[in-house]
Amino acid sequence: MASTQSPQTDAPMGRSAAPSQQWGEGTSYGSDREPAGQGWVTFAGVMLMIAGVLNVIYGIAAIDEAHFYVAGTHYVFGELATWGWALTIVGALEICVALGIWARQNWARWTGVTIAGISAIVQLLYLPAYPWLSLGLFALDVLVIYGLVSHGGRLEEA
Repeated sequence: MASTQSPQTDAPMGRSAAPSQQWGEGTSYGSDREPAGQGWVTFAGVMLMIAGVLNVIYGIAAIDEAHFYVAGTHYVFGELATWGWALTIVGALEICVALGIWARQNWARWTGVTIAGISAIVQLLYLPAYPWLSLGLFALDVLVIYGLVSHGGRLEEA
């Protein structure tokens, strides 16, 4: 009867003796090198970058008063061009913070939470211009805040 042990390792067939070497040179899925919650922080950085780019594009369209937005809407204060400038500035800040999060800079975590919070407020005030887009970007900002608050501190420990 054939042995079920691998000749190179003393582990059963189909399993290696060093599971940490399974995915490549010293890295594996769930290894100790990657802190728990790193996926949420990466997600927050990617979503901040996407939201930043979208906010810049939609802000420029609002400044130009493109026909993309609902015509004849009334805002709490200001006009479409005012909110376009607000979106453009917030979008540029979101892009900068996303780069800081990817570089694992300590300042980027709380700055990201602050910018995402400001962006969420701007999206709610921008609601009359394009309701579904504003609600979608608001939800995105809430997820970014969750990822940075609940998991962002673990990067500092690593």
